[in-house]
Amino acid sequence: MIERITYYNEENGYYVIKCRAAGYKELIVAVGCMNEVYVGSVLKLGGNWRIDSKYGKQFSIENYEEMLPATVFGIEKYLGSGLIKGIGPRFAKKITAYFGKDTLSIIEEKPDELLNVPGIGKMRVEQIKKSWIQQKEIKNIMLFLKNHDVSTGHATKIYKQYGNESIDIVNENPYRLADEIRGIGFRTADIIASKMGFEHEKYVRLRSGLIYTLNRLAEDGHCYACREMLVESGAKMLDVDENLLSMTLDEMIRTKDVITESLGDVKTNGHEEKAIYLPPFYFSETGCVRRLKKISENKENPVCYIDRLLGSDKTEPAILKRLEFLIKEKTNICYDPVQLEAVYMALINKIIILTGGPGTGKTTVTLGIITAFKLAGARILLAAPTGRAAKRLSEATGMEAKTIHRLLEVKPPNGYKKNEENPLSGDVLIIDECSMIDLILMYNLLKAVPDNMNIVFIGDTDQLPSVGAGNVLCDLIDSGSFKVVRLEKIFRQAKNSRIVLNAHRINKGESPDISNGKSSDFFFIEKDIPEEVLKNIVELVSLKLPSYYKVSSGDIQVLTPMQKGVIGAQNLNQALQAAVNPGGAGIKRSGSIYKKHDKVMQIRNNYDKEVYNGDIGIIENIDFEDKTLEINFDGRRVEYDVSELDEIVLAYAATIHKAQGSEYPIVVIPVLMQHYLMLHRNLIYTGITRAKKILIIIGSKNALFYSVANTDVVNRNTLLKKRLCEIKK
Repeated sequence: MIERITYYNEENGYYVIKCRAAGYKELIVAVGCMNEVYVGSVLKLGGNWRIDSKYGKQFSIENYEEMLPATVFGIEKYLGSGLIKGIGPRFAKKITAYFGKDTLSIIEEKPDELLNVPGIGKMRVEQIKKSWIQQKEIKNIMLFLKNHDVSTGHATKIYKQYGNESIDIVNENPYRLADEIRGIGFRTADIIASKMGFEHEKYVRLRSGLIYTLNRLAEDGHCYACREMLVESGAKMLDVDENLLSMTLDEMIRTKDVITESLGDVKTNGHEEKAIYLPPFYFSETGCVRRLKKISENKENPVCYIDRLLGSDKTEPAILKRLEFLIKEKTNICYDPVQLEAVYMALINKIIILTGGPGTGKTTVTLGIITAFKLAGARILLAAPTGRAAKRLSEATGMEAKTIHRLLEVKPPNGYKKNEENPLSGDVLIIDECSMIDLILMYNLLKAVPDNMNIVFIGDTDQLPSVGAGNVLCDLIDSGSFKVVRLEKIFRQAKNSRIVLNAHRINKGESPDISNGKSSDFFFIEKDIPEEVLKNIVELVSLKLPSYYKVSSGDIQVLTPMQKGVIGAQNLNQALQAAVNPGGAGIKRSGSIYKKHDKVMQIRNNYDKEVYNGDIGIIENIDFEDKTLEINFDGRRVEYDVSELDEIVLAYAATIHKAQGSEYPIVVIPVLMQHYLMLHRNLIYTGITRAKKILIIIGSKNALFYSVANTDVVNRNTLLKKRLCEIKK
């Protein structure tokens, strides 16, 4: 009987367990790959003893059989392990005390009799019944997948998607898993198909492989792939002849699985090159152009801004002078000529782009634009890509700002409630942190913008581009199709910040000032060994910085270039959790343990919960009976079931990519040459500009200077700029 699960790898089902076994006084250690098992599970193990040089005597599992526990104590342990939702240790004790050895047969055959147990109500019984059936089905799926050498971690996802039809669907076409289930890729589906005897050159395999390749390119930011390169790379991955894959691609073009477009003068091996799009990216790219054209050409607006605000003298000097007077009267802020010009441009252009680095007054200009439109009686909407960016915009303006997803009222599976048929209501839309907006999100936003609405795009093009496909803000600017106001002057207050000054130095390719000093807000600590960097970061976050600046550890955010490695986000989170939030019980999932007071981050959009990729929260409560936990996201409590914990990660440390659109009081960034693949100027610039008050970079000078000098960023395949330039003609 399993007494303790010491280690579990969800990817391959590898366990290290401690068991109580007949004929052995001490607990034995057993290791090996199994389907999902729990504390209290009774197993019949076959294998061999071995002596591990580090861990000593272990039983290496070669085969096993899961048995139902026979003793009351075993049944209690089994049920109390979290196997069945609705039964934790407390209710397991009550149920087994009431039914004894008959407990499992009662749950299986007469579950309604659980109502006789004191403290168990109808809702809990229904929960137990549903969970018991699911577990049986999941076990069947796990056994089925195990027979095809697939990891057990995918079973729950497959069951959630297909329910009792799971095995039939997988038998019919395993490649559907790659198309329809998040987290199960083509390679996993291909392993299943191979074990099931699917032909190597079968059309469904080749089709799925090409879609997989296009999706991988989209994850790297590309909206399309060139035909020749797609066929060549796909053939290598699938180990098939290029002609066969080319024929598959032709059929996919015929059936509209993909869409092609000529790249004009671009030729490969003498042949005209073609762009191959997955439909969502093609329609989003062409749709963005269509909507931007229609909005920019529409001159109707219910608010007559110039006439209301600027009087009868329409000369620009007179207008700017009146604007200066009106805005200063309302805000008590003195605007310089460039800032006033930006406000004026927003009033007279349907679409305007405001861009600039830190300290150049983007927030001040935004306030001026809002004030001017308010004076004209306009209805203003504010939005940003992430929850934290929206919160910052709200705090800076004193107005409600929503995430773009909330603004568009996303309701799965129905999609965006706000669209062309049901547009947004307002006169002006101001969107911050636009460098983060990918192509598909931009299209869905523009679909909801009525033709007569004004749009103000705000963003810093020197930051990292969007995580999703496209380079939208840069393409809008580079097309020359819209009015662009660049703020370049660093204002007096910002000049006192070495964070701001160094950010601009880095942007110009100059080495940052790392001289430190007590009055500085920018510090550099030189360390070259990863383990020493890790130790220093833990000390800074848990002890030194909270003590010196009188802040909590929660106000300090560690940002790192990569996920893996000694100073990658994953390892940093484990070390920081142990230092900042030690002890206490928690819920284990995917190699992490989640405890009360842990800082966590949502890593994918969950429209039902209205929590989005990059949102950070604090675990406020854990219910060990129901296997749920409650996370506070900026004052809003959201409940997660244990099966949903693959949507969150610990967030004491995060990648710089994940921090886009956010600001933190104190930021610590490790920079070592181990990260050289990720060290680019826009990455280090983005990381530095996340710090509001204090920034500490810890690492090697060589790595820091290398990142400043490295501007070799891969160009993204996008035709948005070209399409916008064509409509301009």
